[in-house]
Amino acid sequence: MGRKKNSERRRVWGRERDSVREKEEEKSQRSDTPFFSFFDLNLASRPPPKKKKRRTPLQLPGDAKLSYFDAENTMQEISVDELTRGKRVVLFAVPGAFTPTCSLKHLPGFIEKSDELRAKGVDAIACVSVNDPFVMDAWGRSVDAGDKVLLLADGSALFTKAIGAELDLTDKGLGIRSRRYAALVEDGTVKLLNLEEGGAFTVSSADEILAAL
Repeated sequence: MGRKKNSERRRVWGRERDSVREKEEEKSQRSDTPFFSFFDLNLASRPPPKKKKRRTPLQLPGDAKLSYFDAENTMQEISVDELTRGKRVVLFAVPGAFTPTCSLKHLPGFIEKSDELRAKGVDAIACVSVNDPFVMDAWGRSVDAGDKVLLLADGSALFTKAIGAELDLTDKGLGIRSRRYAALVEDGTVKLLNLEEGGAFTVSSADEILAAL
């Protein structure tokens, strides 16, 4: 059952709308191959969106663990279930701490807009990256994230792979990282997913999430 759920998550996060539909048509010819796409549930009758935004009932893997340093400089571990249970959370991911776009635009944007997001009913804002918790802690201090954004380390990319958001940057010497995205999560369920292509930064900003609230 766990493998089946992970497979469904990866299909939702890892494929574009057109390619998903093409694959669905191909697989519908083979009765022995199961297929699921949230597009079948709520986008089939809609025109293609102008921006690459995803509205989906995707359930995050609640048992996935992420690491961070608390205010007392003690390393802690938190499950996705603990992070999101009964809460409205903005969860965004970056390819790497201290990288230019992530450090100059993506993370600072959420720090700057944190009060506005909370005023709109957001309980927590968290940033995920495939880095170790020491790097994430140092990065947060360098941009004065404070208690505005929780910096979460997905050191072995287990969470990132579970949702199908991994990005292979081996050719750039960076190994497996996360695709850039921003999601609105309510009680563990993704209500809005803005997933970027490649190194783009167009739909996953704090302003885009604010506009959707």
